[in-house]
Amino acid sequence: MTPAAALPPLHMRRNGFDPTPELRDIRDGSGVVTAVNAFGMQVYLVTRYDDIKAVLSDHEHFANGRPPGFVVPGAPQLPEEEQATSRAGNLLALDPPQHSRLRRMLTGEFTVRRMRALEPRIVEIVTARLDAIERAGAPADLVAEFALPIPSLVICELLGVPYADRDDFQRRSARQLDLSIPIPERMELVRDGREYMGALVASARRAPREDMLGMLVRDHGSELSDAELIGIASLLLLAGHETTSNMLGLGTLALLRHPEQLAAVRDDPDAVAPAVEELLRWLSIVHSSIPRITTADVEVAGVSIPHGSLVLAALASGNRDAGFVDDPDMLNIKRDLLSHLAFGHGVHHCLGAPLARMEMRIAFPALLRRFPALACAEPFEEIEFKPFHFIYGLRALPVTW
Repeated sequence: MTPAAALPPLHMRRNGFDPTPELRDIRDGSGVVTAVNAFGMQVYLVTRYDDIKAVLSDHEHFANGRPPGFVVPGAPQLPEEEQATSRAGNLLALDPPQHSRLRRMLTGEFTVRRMRALEPRIVEIVTARLDAIERAGAPADLVAEFALPIPSLVICELLGVPYADRDDFQRRSARQLDLSIPIPERMELVRDGREYMGALVASARRAPREDMLGMLVRDHGSELSDAELIGIASLLLLAGHETTSNMLGLGTLALLRHPEQLAAVRDDPDAVAPAVEELLRWLSIVHSSIPRITTADVEVAGVSIPHGSLVLAALASGNRDAGFVDDPDMLNIKRDLLSHLAFGHGVHHCLGAPLARMEMRIAFPALLRRFPALACAEPFEEIEFKPFHFIYGLRALPVTW
């Protein structure tokens, strides 16, 4: 039995694919409770779909920005100037109008039209990975050989980051997102990442290319500071490969556990898009929103929350709310729901959602068609999940075919 001290925070606890039953009990009860986050801080945990949407829609009362003097326990007190530099360009740490200003500059790069232009290249990347897996032969680790490389190469090309550097930034990002690692070590990894990205920003300033960093420099270079460019690129690099890679690994395992639905994704092109949305809902790999801070006394689900409190939206719980969807604990790829919370909601709804959807719509059926006899190479009970990671996923997925 895992000792209580070694359990992840309540909103991150899972039983395989499913959120802990404790979240269902809270959702069926008061809907909002006080809990402790990964840093030992008290938070108000919001668990129902409608309440989560209300909180994430209201950036005036639930702010992403941090008030002066806010320090996470265990983190060193940084000079205000360094804090401001580290926040610059990080859309998740900003509220409108600062957030709106930056997001407006980026939105054009993530339109459905722009994603369609990327589709042939994503198909090439997926095909190349499948060729490499087939050449090497079974068994293969689908996380290392498929789920990680595809979104990494896509976001590297999009941003203009050398793919040869992927091992370093993947190592950094994986440890940054592991909430069991001491805060000072994770902060040092963030600094290393910003230093690396600073060199790329300097290069883009000197000679902008046809990638996103080059576009930002050409079109908005006079409006954006180097710190903002570094923050934007760092966030996109981190989010652009960690989220989709965990969805590809965990989503493949989910389909392997549901053979009839796997067959539909493999054989029926019309089944793929709804299947991606249902996997996003059912798996909810991002456990929660970034914690909001209340800017006034507020009330959620009849619970009074004082000014200055941390509020956490439990996305995995909201996506399993029977008030939102029938039979929420069943994976059913025929639902075709676009209103899930996997990409968040409100002004901070995931900017890269069109890219993530396209990668999954290409990668899942391509994998299953290439290896129609795909199967786990070890018992399900031995597959290791990542319970302490901000983004849920698998450490490895050994497969055969």
